[in-house]
Amino acid sequence: MIDPLLPNVEGRSRHSGCKRHPDRLVFQGVLFVLHTGIARGHLPQELDFGAGMTCWRRLAEWTEAGVWPRLHEVMLARLRSANALDFSGAAVDGSHIRASKGAPRRDEALLTGVEPAASITGATGIPLAATLTGGNRNDVIQLIPLLQAVPPVRGERGRPGRRPNVVLGDRGYDHDKYRRLVWDLGVKPQIARRGTGLGSGLGTQRWVVEGAFAHLRWFRRLRIRWEIRDDIHEAFLTLGCTLICWRRLRSICD
Repeated sequence: MIDPLLPNVEGRSRHSGCKRHPDRLVFQGVLFVLHTGIARGHLPQELDFGAGMTCWRRLAEWTEAGVWPRLHEVMLARLRSANALDFSGAAVDGSHIRASKGAPRRDEALLTGVEPAASITGATGIPLAATLTGGNRNDVIQLIPLLQAVPPVRGERGRPGRRPNVVLGDRGYDHDKYRRLVWDLGVKPQIARRGTGLGSGLGTQRWVVEGAFAHLRWFRRLRIRWEIRDDIHEAFLTLGCTLICWRRLRSICD
């Protein structure tokens, strides 16, 4: 799935030096870093992933080429064609992580699809989009960018799915201005009001987004932000969302 999305690189037959390490092995090295959280300089050489700097340069090259958002879009289309993606609703929430090197943007916001309980037993939500902001920013500021970041998802006849019908949020998103902006996008806001009882007031409809954050924390590279560059951390974040989709797709096929 990823091979057609990778940028074409001119061969080195006319140039001296080492042969370019295979993309497949380098990608495995990137996944190894994402899963284990190991520093790229400590990649085990016996696994033939290539040098740590090779993996980092290739990751930066693929990030600049926009590979990860397109891969996530392809995976969402596969899920939709398998009737495993429902655009009837979505849940939104934010999560803070520690930035070990003082990165300016270290707050993640995630939008996950709400699926009917009957579609997949024990479903925990499929990530539709994720954004990165500063840790001192209010969650509600990312509501509109998140909705706009949902890619056009194909996989069925007709127009691609673009936005959910309803978006669910807790009290952190309780603001009339943003309710109007959500309505302007053609999405119904279902957001808990401040001053009401404990909980979001939305019952178990929102727990899928918490489950998606828990799944992202399985990737140790995402538990603490080690990257100084925002785009590299966003690359790992998008790749983590893609792998969650891939696991769901495999569970369906099995």
